[in-house]
Amino acid sequence: MPANQHRLPRFTSDGPWRWWWRQLSQRELTIATAAAAIVFFLLVLSPFPKTSRTFGGTNVITSEADSEWVPFTPLSKAQQNSAFCLDGSLPGYHLKRGFGSGSDSWLIHVEGGGWCSNITSCSDRKKTKLGSSTYMDKQDQFLGILSHHPVQNPDFFNWNKVKVRYCDGSSFSSRPDTEFHNGTELFFRGQLIWDTLMDELLTIGMSKARQALLTGCSAGGLAILIHCDDFRDLLPKDTDVKCLADAGFFPNEKDIVGNHSIESFYHDVVHLQGIAKSLNHDCVARSDEPSKEFIGNIKTPVFLVQPAYDFWQIENIYVPKSSDPQGSWRKCRLNIFNCNSNQLEVLHGYRNSLLRTLDGFQNKPKWGMFINSCFIHCQTWAAGTWHSPTSPRINNKTVAETVGDWYFERESAIRVDCPFPCNPTCYNKDLSAG
Repeated sequence: MPANQHRLPRFTSDGPWRWWWRQLSQRELTIATAAAAIVFFLLVLSPFPKTSRTFGGTNVITSEADSEWVPFTPLSKAQQNSAFCLDGSLPGYHLKRGFGSGSDSWLIHVEGGGWCSNITSCSDRKKTKLGSSTYMDKQDQFLGILSHHPVQNPDFFNWNKVKVRYCDGSSFSSRPDTEFHNGTELFFRGQLIWDTLMDELLTIGMSKARQALLTGCSAGGLAILIHCDDFRDLLPKDTDVKCLADAGFFPNEKDIVGNHSIESFYHDVVHLQGIAKSLNHDCVARSDEPSKEFIGNIKTPVFLVQPAYDFWQIENIYVPKSSDPQGSWRKCRLNIFNCNSNQLEVLHGYRNSLLRTLDGFQNKPKWGMFINSCFIHCQTWAAGTWHSPTSPRINNKTVAETVGDWYFERESAIRVDCPFPCNPTCYNKDLSAG
């Protein structure tokens, strides 16, 4: 055997790649060229998730590939219990099991999505994922408070996580007593869905929970306030149970022209879907300050994540389109930076009213608040606003850190921001961008 048979080839000054390229036959050269083109397309031109995104004007390193996609689970006894979405389809949830020290702790997060107050809006809703599981994605991402990554979710990353899908249009409080059987084919079964869901979660392990946190965003946050004490009663007395409502407190404020727009809307929702039986009877009996009475009746410790300039509330409670026929508030409603000085003064008044309403609860035992001055709605379910390098902060604490301080009683967790635009860490939504 020649002595040099196993030696590596000698490379010329052109470099090893050019030497290798010259040794290929025409057929091999064609194949190599095609392979290189495919690799180039996959790495550069394909629409794969990028590793960074712009969030509030700052690049934040994220990895969608590392995000967890969790399958949809229909409620096993929904059919048996007649617990249906608005259209009669089966409701459900997404479950990610906990691990390690969190294997006996449970976090239940209720999806938001508004309400329907009349037959037309409910009939429209049942043709969407907010009224029918037929239109829901079969997998959903767990981010923010649902994340299983300790960097994104330092205090709750290894807990059992449940995302509850919302398809009843009543914050899980409607009852079939007021269902119409005149061809509308609408099912008002929110309370039945809730009861069936709780039974299932208890069966699959929640009954042995050492710690439990019931959370929700927007209409899901309101569901938390409605069901918080009942949730506490379902679990053992030694379970540490608390509730978190994210953008789920809706003040009963008159709009800019003095109309009771939001009160009228909720009245229609309650009347249409038979919700009164699901509400606290003492609260319903009092009407002088319904918002304050509502949360004042809750006995279980509650944490409120609430932007003082909630864009949904501004558009639907304080400055609804019906009270702005000339459209003078349109640009301001879409982007708070487009508000003139007079409009900002009006919005500061809304903030002040919110703080006055909540003032009595700042000293309530084991309650917590994160009231920032951002133009946003929900902040717990997204990685960028829950806990990231660019998350909103008060006293240098993110929402996640403040909620952790509250739940584990590390320190006082009443954090209230100064008025807009004082907080440079805010992520302010630009709704005009679509």
